[in-house]
Amino acid sequence: MQVIRKVDGLSSNGHYALAIVEKENVYISGQFSRDPMTGELKAGTIEEETMQVLQNIERILKYVGSDISKVLKASIYIEDLSLWARVNDMYSKFFGDNFHARTILAVKELHYGFKLEMDVIAAL
Repeated sequence: MQVIRKVDGLSSNGHYALAIVEKENVYISGQFSRDPMTGELKAGTIEEETMQVLQNIERILKYVGSDISKVLKASIYIEDLSLWARVNDMYSKFFGDNFHARTILAVKELHYGFKLEMDVIAAL
């Protein structure tokens, strides 16, 4: 098992790994919208946060030798179910013809006041 704690400015800030590589899979912890070089929080519109999270997940996948075409499962947490269509639109454009299992959950509140958090499981 390989523990990934940092990729550029993205890192875990608690007692968890940014990602875990185990056998043929990578498990990426929940990601918020952060600047990938500085690690600074980047709150914005739901579209801005969604795109930044997706780009950061793609960055982590590339770091471990995977890519978005190998995503097996994504879980998305949003602060308001009324945002679902906007998130789905950004998500669909980003992934294109790369289909995988996905769950979207509306939650009462996300850390740091973000509108979206996402975690991913992908093949290597």
